[in-house]
Amino acid sequence: MKHLFLFFAFVFGACTMSYAQQSANTQPSAVYAVDMQPADSLLIANILQQAPRSVLEIARQFVGRPYVAHTLEVNDDERLVVNTRQLDCTTFVETVTALAICIKDGKKRVSDYTDMLCRLRYRQGVLQGYESRLHYFTDWIVDKQQMGLVTELQAPNPPFTALQTVRVNYMSRHPQNYKALKNNPSLVPQIRQQEEQLTGLQFRYIPKAGVKNYALLRKAIQDGDIIAITCSKPGLDIAHLGFAVWRNGHLHLLNASQLHHQVIEEPMPLHQYLSKHPSHTGIRIIRMK
Repeated sequence: MKHLFLFFAFVFGACTMSYAQQSANTQPSAVYAVDMQPADSLLIANILQQAPRSVLEIARQFVGRPYVAHTLEVNDDERLVVNTRQLDCTTFVETVTALAICIKDGKKRVSDYTDMLCRLRYRQGVLQGYESRLHYFTDWIVDKQQMGLVTELQAPNPPFTALQTVRVNYMSRHPQNYKALKNNPSLVPQIRQQEEQLTGLQFRYIPKAGVKNYALLRKAIQDGDIIAITCSKPGLDIAHLGFAVWRNGHLHLLNASQLHHQVIEEPMPLHQYLSKHPSHTGIRIIRMK
C-alpha cells in the first residue's frame, strides 16, 4: 500500500501543468518545459506498465477520445504539450509512436515517454522554440529517419508506382492561421526557409488507384505502419495520418478523425475512404524501426 501511495504521489506531484525536464536522449544541456495534466500522466504510466505487445494494441487504448485540433497551441512560449485527452491525427501518431518505442526499449517512466515525445516532435529531438517543431510531416519523416527511429518504405514497384515532388509553402503564405506566426511575424522567414529546404524532395508512394490491389499491398504494408495520405492541396504535402489495420482482408485506417470527431478505426476500407476525398492522391508508408 505504501508503494502505491508513493507512485500516485510521484505522478501527481511531478506532472503538474508545467515543469522543466532535462532530456537524456538529446543534447546534455537540452532542458524543456512540459505541459501535462495528471490524467495524461496516469494514462501514460498505465500503458507503459501494461506494455501492450503491438502498435495497434497501444493505438486502440485511445479509441473514442475526442478529435481536437490545435492542442499544441496553448502556450505563448513553446513547451512540450502532452495531451492524451484530446488528439488530432498528428498528435495521435506521435503519442502512440512514443509509447511504442518506450515499450520496445523496456522504458517504464513517464519521463522516458516525454523524452521520446520530444525526440519525435522536434528537429533532432531538441526543443528550441516554435520553429524547431516539425510542422510538415515530410520534415518529420526525414528527420526521424536521420535519427534512426523510423524508415519510409518506397519499394517495391509496384505498388509504389507514383512519385511525389514536395512543394510546401502553406504556413508562410497563411501565417494568420497559426497563433505563433500571427503573434511573432519574425518567425515566418525561418519557416519559409524550412519550406524551401523541403520543396523539390521526391518520394515514391502508392497512388490512390493502387490502394485497391490488396495482393500487392499485403506484401508492402503491415499492421501498425504509419499511413501518410498525400494530397494535391496547394502548399501542403500530407493531408492526414493514421495507422494501418488489416481487417477481413481489407486495409483500414485507425486514426484521430475530424469526420467522426474522435479516434476511430475507420469502418470503410482505405481505398473507399480515399475515393471520397478528391484532393487525396495516395499514401506514403512509414515503419518504426
